[in-house]
Amino acid sequence: MSDTLNADPAELAKFSELAHRWWDPESEFRPLHQINPLRLEWIIGLAPLVGKKVLDVGCGGGILADSMARKGADVTGIDLSTKALRIAQLHAIETQTPSVQYREISAEALASEQPSQFDVVTCMEMLEHVPDPASIVRSCAQLVKPGGWVFFSTINRNMKAFALAIVAAEYVLKMLPRGTHEYAKLIQPHELAAYCREAALELRQAKGLSYSPLTKRYSLGAGTSVNYLFATQRVI
Repeated sequence: MSDTLNADPAELAKFSELAHRWWDPESEFRPLHQINPLRLEWIIGLAPLVGKKVLDVGCGGGILADSMARKGADVTGIDLSTKALRIAQLHAIETQTPSVQYREISAEALASEQPSQFDVVTCMEMLEHVPDPASIVRSCAQLVKPGGWVFFSTINRNMKAFALAIVAAEYVLKMLPRGTHEYAKLIQPHELAAYCREAALELRQAKGLSYSPLTKRYSLGAGTSVNYLFATQRVI
């Protein structure tokens, strides 16, 4: 792997080892299956997907990419995990998912290849796993058309997020494998907002994602103290 590639080999290896379990809703990826309807509905509420050209950056096994294609979008999913992409491609073939394709390419490389080509770009649960998240944000801004939407989701960096998103989720409730997240890589909302401003992305809406251990359900709300989502638009 190139030293200049904006990816952590350890992170890629970690998710590659679990690639065969992406589409098992009771596996380590269960939280992604549970939150996907929420984030999909939120995206559609701001940027209807029918007939739109959509890019999913860091698509993994294709959970979000697949669901956006089924809502009428022409979707491209990109990732640097070969095994995860194979699982995504196999699932698309098996389920005959319309209008979805997958490529093993970085966001930066695709931005050079296809600038301003997408109506909507999504980058969910990825920024906290790369060495240079600002570079991903810039690439997403370059890939989307002027006026197009870019959606991000990630995890805040504070003691509450450490307690809930790492200690509780990974060690107590065991919702995620231990070591899924590193505290130092988490991103505070003001930091992500700065990356967006520098990339000419204007923040339109911020949402928080919370989990109730009692009901075992996720919900979207106003608080961004732990998991949060940004909806942005390219202004130039």
